[in-house]
Amino acid sequence: MDYTKLLDFTGKVVFVSGSSRGIGEAIVRAFAANGARVIVSSRDQEACEKVAESIRNDGGDAVAKAAHAGKMQDVTAIFEWIKAEFGSLDVLVNCGGTNPFYGLAGETPEAAFDKTIDVNLKGPFYLSAEAVKLMKEAGKGAIVNVASIDGIRPGKLRAIYSMTKAALIMMTKAYAQEYGHSGIRVNAICPGLVETKMTKVFTADEKQLKRMTDTFPVQRSGQPQDMVGGVLYLASDAADYTTGTTLVMDGGVTI
Repeated sequence: MDYTKLLDFTGKVVFVSGSSRGIGEAIVRAFAANGARVIVSSRDQEACEKVAESIRNDGGDAVAKAAHAGKMQDVTAIFEWIKAEFGSLDVLVNCGGTNPFYGLAGETPEAAFDKTIDVNLKGPFYLSAEAVKLMKEAGKGAIVNVASIDGIRPGKLRAIYSMTKAALIMMTKAYAQEYGHSGIRVNAICPGLVETKMTKVFTADEKQLKRMTDTFPVQRSGQPQDMVGGVLYLASDAADYTTGTTLVMDGGVTI
């Protein structure tokens, strides 16, 4: 084994959903920096193109393709495009997500319930379903799902969000079990408090944030780039014997 190539993605096609900002953007930039041909995707084509152009300006290989992961017609369409444009797919990272509904579980509006299920669970489920079709043809592939520590223990007043993330962890195990014989590995990461647009409700107030992070073993909030190493590992040849696992990346909060 050439140990110098374990995290080398040169020439590999990598599709990252939800990659026009936040954790997804950091992930897609990291893959491009390690040689991958990346597909930047979210619901906003303009935002995707801005990230893809920035990657190209830095010498990377990136294209932008908008898709709403919660809409089946978009899921089908983007994979038809991937097959026509690239012919194969090596890595899928499911990073798309919607803002949590904050409130008591029994007061969750049906619209919030449906939206959270569609974006956080249905989207990754069917993006993975399409991905394994392409990966089976090649006899190899990797899927990494971005879950959350809320999927391990429920976040306060975030019932439906936590439920979808717990289901995403189980989905990871189910896909890993069913498609391992086809050479496809499926794993997940569980971020803790990472500073993104979605978590501003916790991070905007510096005093409140400090009180919170002072209780963490690693006494700070996470940054999107802190999530990159785990995803690259799980998608790489370095993790060739790793599937169905969940890597917690939370600064020690859950211990």
